Amino acid sequence: MKQVGGCHCGAIRYEVSGEPVHNALCYCNDCRRSAGAPTVHWTLFPKEAVSVTGTPAKYESSPGTTRQFCARCGTGLFYLNEAIFPGQIDVQAATLDDPSALPPQACVQLADAPTWLGSEASLPHFERYPE
Repeated sequence: MKQVGGCHCGAIRYEVSGEPVHNALCYCNDCRRSAGAPTVHWTLFPKEAVSVTGTPAKYESSPGTTRQFCARCGTGLFYLNEAIFPGQIDVQAATLDDPSALPPQACVQLADAPTWLGSEASLPHFERYPE
């Protein structure tokens, strides 16, 4: 399997090949703050399965953890931590051109999840903004 993706402005593009090692929604505080979102969908690949065009900016969000993003538009793209994922790179699945191609298979770091997690199913739903 081959998938392509990139940042919002198109300055960074990437291609992943093969099957992901894992594919999960992360609720940890670091991911939520980094993304400004209640969860981040990550899909983990061996580094050699990912090719990147453009040069992502880097930020060490905690010791040994590097987050990569587009310096122009700010889109978060990659997560690297050799202690946790040696030889691997986590890709933010929402940046895939077809994010539906790799649906999440698990939820992780639920100890940090917002207390309202799960209640969103009871909220009103709209295909687009309500009239």
